[in-house]
Amino acid sequence: KLVRNLGRTADPAEIGATVVKYHDGVPIFLRDVADVGHGIQPMRGQAGVSGAPAVILGVQKQPGADTTGLTRRVEAALAEMRPSLPTDVRIDVLFRQATFIQHAVVNVQEAIRDGAIMVVIILFLFLLNFRTTFITLTAIPLSFAVAALVFHWLGISINTMTLGGLAVAVGMVVDDAIVDVENVFRRLRENQHAARPRPVLRVIADASAEVRNSILFATLVIVLVFLPLFALGGIEGRLFAPIGIATIVAMLASFVVSLTVIPVLCSYLLPRMSRLRTERDGWLVRLLKRLDARFILGPSLRNPWIVIGLAVALVAGAATLVPRMGRTFLPEFNEGTATINVIAPPGTSLAESDRIGRLAERLLLTIPEIKLTGRRTGRAELDEHAEGVHRSEIDVDLTATGRTRAELLRDIRTKLADLPGVLVSVGQPISHRLDHMLSGVQAAIAVKIYGPDLAGLRRYAAQVEAVMQRVPGIVDLQVEKQVLIPQVKIAVNREHAALYGLQPGELASRLEAGLNGRVVGQVLEGTRTIDLVVRFTDESRADATRLRELLIDTPTGGRVPLGLIADVHESQGPNAISREDAMRRIVISANVAERDLGSIVAQLQSELPTAVPMAGGYFIAYEGQFQSQQQASRLIGILAVLTLGVIFLLLYAHFHSAMIVWQVLLNIPLAFVGALALTWFAVGTISIATLVGLITLAGIATRNTIMMISHYLHLMEREGETFGASMITRGSLERLVPVTMTALTAGLALIPLVLAAHEPGKEILYPVAIVILGGLISSTLLDMAVTPAVFLKFGRHAAEKSLARARQDPLDATVAPVPPAVTHP
Repeated sequence: KLVRNLGRTADPAEIGATVVKYHDGVPIFLRDVADVGHGIQPMRGQAGVSGAPAVILGVQKQPGADTTGLTRRVEAALAEMRPSLPTDVRIDVLFRQATFIQHAVVNVQEAIRDGAIMVVIILFLFLLNFRTTFITLTAIPLSFAVAALVFHWLGISINTMTLGGLAVAVGMVVDDAIVDVENVFRRLRENQHAARPRPVLRVIADASAEVRNSILFATLVIVLVFLPLFALGGIEGRLFAPIGIATIVAMLASFVVSLTVIPVLCSYLLPRMSRLRTERDGWLVRLLKRLDARFILGPSLRNPWIVIGLAVALVAGAATLVPRMGRTFLPEFNEGTATINVIAPPGTSLAESDRIGRLAERLLLTIPEIKLTGRRTGRAELDEHAEGVHRSEIDVDLTATGRTRAELLRDIRTKLADLPGVLVSVGQPISHRLDHMLSGVQAAIAVKIYGPDLAGLRRYAAQVEAVMQRVPGIVDLQVEKQVLIPQVKIAVNREHAALYGLQPGELASRLEAGLNGRVVGQVLEGTRTIDLVVRFTDESRADATRLRELLIDTPTGGRVPLGLIADVHESQGPNAISREDAMRRIVISANVAERDLGSIVAQLQSELPTAVPMAGGYFIAYEGQFQSQQQASRLIGILAVLTLGVIFLLLYAHFHSAMIVWQVLLNIPLAFVGALALTWFAVGTISIATLVGLITLAGIATRNTIMMISHYLHLMEREGETFGASMITRGSLERLVPVTMTALTAGLALIPLVLAAHEPGKEILYPVAIVILGGLISSTLLDMAVTPAVFLKFGRHAAEKSLARARQDPLDATVAPVPPAVTHP
């Protein structure tokens, strides 16, 4: 037979009957020296949903996991649980990050779709032909298909930023195809009317080769300008590097398509077109050429110095806008939710803090846009976001109404201002976590004071807070709660303890076990495991007199009152001591509203040193989004200069003339004119997204100038034109259609992003779209006038030198001679 020894029990009475000592023949039971019963661990938190008690469960995903897929599986598990729950228990989802992700992805997908529709309209208006439009549009699906394959190969997920890169590139991927198709169509039409027509395939091959080098170098320039994005670290690197990857892959795929698929489709679909038999362009092209020749080209070539002077004035005027615009780190997200921190004074009991949290929830539910709130008051010590019981965090789901987000947040702050004696901070879940990653504080601005003495830190913090209260635009201002709270202090007298053979460390360990409790075993109750904890009663731990009378066992077998070997007294002490870089510090944090972050921090940096003079050993550090913005901007600036140098060398290898390269790069400041003007008017601030837009614009702006000047050189080298106003006029008019089409497709494809500034997913791309759209407007219009004027004044010697070098370099002579056209536009 099997024999089992059963010594476990879950009955407190049986546990109390355990013998702890046998004295003079009499057993001493545990119940004689201690109270044995069920209890609870010291509570570190409470929770509520819409003002009612609740249990909140947080689900964290592992890095790399698919948020939306995991969310669906969690929701399926919750659906399986619901039938087994009591009838008075319901499950509410408070913060569903997948919702924000799904909305963002859908919004960006709509931007890609609408942008593609704009591209189709522009192509058909210019080409007025289904065949040429179809050939050109093949670049979009083929380029995006290649991009999807590369994403899969590299393990890159389809997210808001990768789709954002495709949304930015949707109007650019057709540029190579536009240039190729337009040149092939024009050469086929010229060949149709030539006295001795050449074979069609040879015309197509020569026409594609004519623009091949220009397309290659223009594409390489765009690839180069995106390389600085991959050097960005931190949050900005994680956000914008996918845009660079998506754009680079799509543009390289577009270049390959223009070399392979486009000429083949042209050979099948274009030679038998009836429009080749007419020499007339479409009505829109004829109108544009007439306007260009009469109002732009003619005046600019007759008065080149005036045109150059006006261009310089516009660039200088745009430069003056930069210091007038504010600075911010990233565009503000629109997560559709809000996170509100309600902070009571340290030392506030959990019950009182819970009551204040319920009041805050009721006030929030009076706002029409708020239907559900979820509150966590306090956090457990092992929680990754452990907080004191005096702090409540409320998650709020917002429903769309006619009010703007700024108006809604202002209403939330106004409602919660009725709570006396508490501090309120309003933000968003993801934004708060980003702020916490940047500075360790859930706020946009963190003014940190370092010093040796806590009293001095608190004094200086109060002075800094008083100054910051007067700064317009600062909201949710609060000082880190490092205050004095009641304490019972036990200071061991080492000499007295030594008389009884007691060591301070051993004594502290015993006191810790009695005051904080120590797990000495476990009790099994069904499938549950319950810790068996030994500790002093609550009354003993809070009473300094009773603590002095506590008997301490000595190594000699005797006992001594704690009051004889330690100083036990009631006093005050700091509720928390924060250290950073091995120094004590205190933080004054704030958010911003109705004003840009950069100007507020700049004002603080100028006013605080004089308003709050500090003694030696104390100093101030400014951290948060502003610090990250400065670091990222500085890095982008350095890398942009290095990239510009590489682009210069690349273009020099193509043109063999530094003067021509400078003329190509001249279009970059011309593009910045419109970019800065539209940013100042529509956004008003410069963020990392704005800088990314300027990087992208620099690559796009050089493309058309490369195509224009390359065509000038082609006319001189291959078609017998001599340098002069007539050659520049012909070259400009022949390149007018592809230049205008590429600019319009790239610009108008961004309109869906521009018109949806605050929709999830589009808000971070909005500044990028604004910069590119404004830059394309100014670069296209000014390029039509400035490039011909500059080339006329400074291009003769450079063109002759470039052509001479090209003739000496057999690798550069890749274009076969083309007979002069019979008719010139």
